[in-house]
Amino acid sequence: MATQRPSSSTSKVSKKRKRDHSSSPDWKHEVFLSFYGKDTRKGFTSHLHDALKRKGILVFKDDETLKQGEYISEALQKAIQKSQYVIVILSANYASSKWCLMELAEIVEWEEKTKLITIIPIFYHVDPSDVRNQRGTFAKAFAAHEKAPKVILPEIEMWKKAFSKVGNITGEHIHDRCESTIIQKVCGRISNELNSRFSRHDYDKLVAIDSHVDEIPGGDDHCRRTAALGAKEESDGEREGEMMKLLDMESNDVRFVGIHGMGGVGKTTLARIIYDRVSNSNCRFEGSSFISCIREKSTTARDLASLQKELLSTIMQEKIHVWDHHQGIKVIRNMLRNKKVFIVLDDVDSEKQLMALWSHDWFGPGSRVIITCRDSHLLKTHGVNDIYKVEQLETTEALQLFSLSAFEQTHPRDNYKDLSMDFVNYAQGLPLALKVLGSFLFGRTIDAWTSERDKLKAIPNPEIMDVLQISFDGLQDLQKELFLDMACFYGGHEHIFSEMLLERFGHYRIDLDVLVEKSLLSKAYKGTLIMHDLLKELGREIVRRECPEEPGRRSRLFRVEDLYHVLKNDTGTDATKAIVVDFCPETKFRRLNGKALSKMRKLRCFKFHQSRTLKWHGKPLKYMPTNELRYLEWPGYHSKSLPSSFQPENLTVLRMPGSRIKQLWKGSMVLDNLKVFDLSYSENLIEIPDLTGVPNLERVYLEGCRSLCEVHPSIGSLKQLNELQLDKCTSLEKLPDLSNLECLTDLWAEETAITQIPSVNLMPKSIRRFHLQGCKSMRLKSRDPIFDIGSLVEYQKEGIYDYVEAAYIDFDSKGENILDMAGGVVSALDDDLKMIRGWSLGFHIPEWVQHKSNGSSVKIDLDANTNPKMGCAFFIVCDSDQFFSLHWEDASISSLYKGWITSRSEVRLKLEFETEEYCEEYDCLDCRLITPPLNVSFGKRVGFWVYIPAVLQLLDIRKVNRISFETGWHPYFSKSLEKVEVKECGLHLICPDDANSKFFNCITPFGHSGSSNSDFHRQFVGYMKKKEAL
Repeated sequence: MATQRPSSSTSKVSKKRKRDHSSSPDWKHEVFLSFYGKDTRKGFTSHLHDALKRKGILVFKDDETLKQGEYISEALQKAIQKSQYVIVILSANYASSKWCLMELAEIVEWEEKTKLITIIPIFYHVDPSDVRNQRGTFAKAFAAHEKAPKVILPEIEMWKKAFSKVGNITGEHIHDRCESTIIQKVCGRISNELNSRFSRHDYDKLVAIDSHVDEIPGGDDHCRRTAALGAKEESDGEREGEMMKLLDMESNDVRFVGIHGMGGVGKTTLARIIYDRVSNSNCRFEGSSFISCIREKSTTARDLASLQKELLSTIMQEKIHVWDHHQGIKVIRNMLRNKKVFIVLDDVDSEKQLMALWSHDWFGPGSRVIITCRDSHLLKTHGVNDIYKVEQLETTEALQLFSLSAFEQTHPRDNYKDLSMDFVNYAQGLPLALKVLGSFLFGRTIDAWTSERDKLKAIPNPEIMDVLQISFDGLQDLQKELFLDMACFYGGHEHIFSEMLLERFGHYRIDLDVLVEKSLLSKAYKGTLIMHDLLKELGREIVRRECPEEPGRRSRLFRVEDLYHVLKNDTGTDATKAIVVDFCPETKFRRLNGKALSKMRKLRCFKFHQSRTLKWHGKPLKYMPTNELRYLEWPGYHSKSLPSSFQPENLTVLRMPGSRIKQLWKGSMVLDNLKVFDLSYSENLIEIPDLTGVPNLERVYLEGCRSLCEVHPSIGSLKQLNELQLDKCTSLEKLPDLSNLECLTDLWAEETAITQIPSVNLMPKSIRRFHLQGCKSMRLKSRDPIFDIGSLVEYQKEGIYDYVEAAYIDFDSKGENILDMAGGVVSALDDDLKMIRGWSLGFHIPEWVQHKSNGSSVKIDLDANTNPKMGCAFFIVCDSDQFFSLHWEDASISSLYKGWITSRSEVRLKLEFETEEYCEEYDCLDCRLITPPLNVSFGKRVGFWVYIPAVLQLLDIRKVNRISFETGWHPYFSKSLEKVEVKECGLHLICPDDANSKFFNCITPFGHSGSSNSDFHRQFVGYMKKKEAL
């Protein structure tokens, strides 16, 4: 009879397991076979063992000598713990063996604790339900064990639990099926999964993978842990993987997710990691397949059929015949439409590949398909559910990955630190480059490292370039030209490209979009484009390969030595389309042959930085062909004027900052295509030429032209001009008539000699900003009759940030007293948080505001029941006489805002959102005040307000338990304002439904007239409420 007594082996084994589990696994076997020898050893188990070995799979098949004694030997424990798969062959008499039951309990316990093994049950001529419920022969076997004198009851319960657990795992049932078919299927499954998995060595070299992938439901703890080796740790110990969010493994719909990014960034690595984890999880897919290198494998229609055959055969675990890809589509749909499958399609680059391998209705509920691709547009057009972009590594992560390849540890050796950073900076976070360079440098001397670093400056690594060039080869001809222009157009220190500039260089916006979609460019901020340094190197290497021996036969010249060679030896040809060269100040003295430019008849771009050590023989612009010239940039241009023979009819951009030009040209020159004109800091310039023949000019930059006394009146005829820059033209005393410039929005005239603000009749209605800071000769009057201000609502853009700004001033009939004055801005507090902020005279904090203070700070406590859709409104009131009088003490004129002098004052409102774990702060109120002259009267109060809609929802109300704010003045803009006393402040939580009736009504300009129904108020509030304005 079984008795109840503790097992001495349990604690010992558990302790050992814990110690083993804490370290990384060291698999010695791929498959462990568990079976009852008398039933299957010489038959089914023997055939299965041989089939696995023929597949090259390492199998542990126990020896009878190991099964001796009362408990499982340490050798057998280690064999189980060092295996990746356990195949349990459940035959009729399996449960009659006490040894088999102890072995099974050991297997199940190890799987539950570590998730390091996959159990595959084979029900050998037994009913799976009998295994789960211990019926039939299994019931008899357990009854016999219960009567055995040396068996204890807790041990029997552990066996039954293990038996039930294995019986509930989906496996293979041999009943009336051919045994050889089952053997082939099991061997095929294991072989396929092992071949697609990362080895332990591969796992140990992964960096920052947890930023992409997180825990899979029922997944493999080992994969999750080892994949993070070398990765940066998060403060909370966890980071939710974006890819797993997109896959949404819990839902039952069919989902298709694309992985997008530039070549070598780790798309395939990420896909393999996910495939490995899903395959080794309990997500219960009925089949899986990883089809790699699709681009390379599908050059013909026959190749597509082969890919379809590979897909079907790996999922069905049997050989499937596909005669052509049209028939393959029907076969895939028929065979897989009711199967829950997990598929990865790696390196797709054409529509025909996707059409041959998947469609939305081909797979069963719960299926998941991942597609890796360099072209995001291809993924979008085929209707993927989501696209995940893989970004380059941060510097810390990049150094770890490089070190793993170069030193087999996560950090460089002490005497290699600086050199390591040189290579990390060169790779710019691209994993391919980091691994290629690290592997190449492994075990080499410091001298070898230094030599390779210097070599890379001249000759890029071919292995890296070959991978990157795949994307270039897939471009159309015009797109290739655009890519090469961008790669060669700027020096190594410049990374940002303007779409406008590239269009003016003769390219099309649609081709810019294609480069972004194909991961050859990245969009950053609004209107700027960034190219990775290694892609720049690729473009320059492609140009060099056009004619390695003779630079004059290349399409673009960008190296100083190459240009010097061409000009010295007069080897220029029609092949040259662009010259983009920076001569460093250290360049040795050289004389350049300007006449050699005459052979470059297809020259479109000339960007040349003059140096004092360079002297031209002849006038280069006299010989430069102009038929196709579109872009000319020559900082420091050395001549006093342009030669009369220089007639670039197609020129769109002319930049000669810091030149010696006195007069650009005489008379009128016809340049219908010129858009940008830049002679800034040309200190000898005494006048600008007649611009009548340049009707499409949009931007004129004359900043720092200290000798410029007059702006030619023809500038008043430029209907397309939107920006005129005249700052620091210290000899300029007056402006011409600009009233007909319908597009002019920004006029900069800071630090000029202008003595009087121009009359309203000489200024265009379109002007938004007229900057006059530092005009020391200007005489201010109490109120110059410049503009009829009335109501104003306008859209503004400064740098990369968009916002909507509104301002309003209303006087009495005599123009002596301000009746109403207010201003406001709608902007972004950060990526997700919108904010409405502003100010007005005569302002009182509304009575309905719940939380008020007579000081400069206020706070409120929140509870869990607070509506998460609540917004926050903040109010500040101070004495306007004190504010404006102190403000004028050190405020200088900064701009003319629709006729009124303004100066910048930053009212600082520090918001704090407190939780139990952290305190999040924002400095969010920055108002540009319309400051009236001192002899104009106004009300006694000035108020400032901020409204942040749905702030609690964005910050997660479940965690925020207190909101507080404190006000003050920014001393950088006006030190005297530190003396201003805040009389009152308030804070109120507002429901979205109450925003109109409460907040927007209270920000009416409360002046003497109380004109709450003014046209301005309607426009002002309307703009404040427009979400699309941002």
